[in-house]
Amino acid sequence: MKRLVFSLICLVSFGLNAQLDFTKLSDSAYVFTTYQTYKDVRISAHGLLKITYGGVVMIDTPWDTTQFQPLLDSIDFKFHQKVELVISTHWHEDRSAGLDFYKKKGIATYSTYATKILCAENHFPQAQYTFEGDTVFKIGSTIFETFYPGAGHTSDNIVVYFPKDKILVGGCFIKSVEAEDLGNLSDANIGMWPIAAKTLIKKYPKVKIVIPGHQKIAPGKKALKHTLKLAKEKYKGRKQDKKKAK
Repeated sequence: MKRLVFSLICLVSFGLNAQLDFTKLSDSAYVFTTYQTYKDVRISAHGLLKITYGGVVMIDTPWDTTQFQPLLDSIDFKFHQKVELVISTHWHEDRSAGLDFYKKKGIATYSTYATKILCAENHFPQAQYTFEGDTVFKIGSTIFETFYPGAGHTSDNIVVYFPKDKILVGGCFIKSVEAEDLGNLSDANIGMWPIAAKTLIKKYPKVKIVIPGHQKIAPGKKALKHTLKLAKEKYKGRKQDKKKAK
């Protein structure tokens, strides 16, 4: 068993195979990681499993379509529980690819209404249920909430916060501390991203663990601050490019 020790949290990683990895955040919270190739680079994609008395909550679905069922099998084997619901944090494939699969398994799948519309427009799987606005969920005794900070990576990107654990699932709105840029900008709002990042930092001042969509997971607010830095730099660069073009 490989141990990755940080100053604030201890993450215990174990892999069932090369394509599906798990990172333990606490006795009831695990990051699951699958992989795909983007621009000839193998990239990780993270989601969260929250183990509750009412079943397992899954935030985002595997990016690797071959891991939809292995993830369920792993959850059943390790936790002896079923997945109660899935929430996708935006419409891109690395967040929504498994929605149809899990819906057919009888699992309740959720997204914002905006995400469902964008999934439909782009011929991607859609959630069975939708919600509008920031929403509080309760499964068993576990309470968690969704929050829309504003447009950034996409127009519909949301985050999910577990207040008791102080865990924030950022999806692709949040960049890893090792990210050198904002990544895929095909559907991004460069002008709003810095404002939305500031809003998110103010919203959750006590967060202890931030899970970015990809790459390394670091303790504390480092990923939030790094995302804001990258977004500011990109916005300033875009403004300078426009001035030069004139």
